[in-house]
Amino acid sequence: MLIIGIESSCDETAIAVLRDGRQVLASKISSQIARHAPFGGVVPEIAAREHLNSIQPLFDAAMKEAGAGYPGITLSDIDAVAVTQGPGLVGALLVGVSFAKGLALANNKPLIPVDHVHAHIHGALLGLSDKVAEAALPCLALVVSGGHTNLYLVENPLDFKLIAHTVDDACGECLDKVGKLLGLPYPGGPWIERNAAKGNPDKIAMPRTVEKKSQMEFSYSGLKTHMAQMISRLPQPIPEDQVADMCAAFQREAFQQLIRKLEIARGKFPHVRSIVVAGGVAANKTFRSMAEGSFKIPCHFPEPEYCSDNAAMIAALGWHMLNDRGPDAFKATDWDVYPRYPFENYKFDSTGAHS
Repeated sequence: MLIIGIESSCDETAIAVLRDGRQVLASKISSQIARHAPFGGVVPEIAAREHLNSIQPLFDAAMKEAGAGYPGITLSDIDAVAVTQGPGLVGALLVGVSFAKGLALANNKPLIPVDHVHAHIHGALLGLSDKVAEAALPCLALVVSGGHTNLYLVENPLDFKLIAHTVDDACGECLDKVGKLLGLPYPGGPWIERNAAKGNPDKIAMPRTVEKKSQMEFSYSGLKTHMAQMISRLPQPIPEDQVADMCAAFQREAFQQLIRKLEIARGKFPHVRSIVVAGGVAANKTFRSMAEGSFKIPCHFPEPEYCSDNAAMIAALGWHMLNDRGPDAFKATDWDVYPRYPFENYKFDSTGAHS
């Protein structure tokens, strides 16, 4: 079964072609980092216009790449189109959804609306063998990026129970904002990682944030405020070696909070077989090392190309949805995008699971 995936939720346009939900025949990504860097963050209108410019050439390139590996593949061979419905920037999402709707209608294919955050979890499983991926579930899945810090209990490929999320800043958002405060280029997260590699995290004391063991929610506004106050008290410019030490100490505490919350969740859900970490922050090598050394069960991270937003993860989740519900469940095209994750719809019980 061949699925085309389309992703345009923020500042990456992406098209992918997957066979049977696992084999990536093509994965193309057009990043907009250079366009947004002068502004220090993503500008929604610019993002939407860049998606408009990129999506057709990227689609053509993906189909050509898929056809190179499997000669003769055309649109008639595609079984369905999967596209990010949300959450994300409305203007950006509408570009991908409109393109996907036109593609599906013109070729009489099922159109599968995919949740971007849930899809990240399947992106982390793409680099695993079928046997290892199947053995990974049930799992605790942490999606940690510039826009999301969500923790899920995943019992099967389509069952995502949200058990905790950030109450303010996302982890990646905090990294980017502190990077900006330190005068580092955009996006700040990778630059904090580079500087932290040269620093000593023990030289600067950091507060232990959200340490209460009964609390599973994440919070990064306090850590960000601590860094902002520290930076404001220092003579400018800050020496490079001191910036490196600050990055190392800050980064370690940002990640230790994630580890602490995963440890709490492990105690609440002892039946899980693995921990899956996905999203842009999952590319950080220090975080990978910390997580892999903290748990007695396997800890799975995405391949580097599937950490940031990509369409292979969209196609992967779309395949599971199509395989479970059948093509007739995806004939309607009258649905719309959604910009935010509907946390207000979740009521958490004493275990942390939502109803």
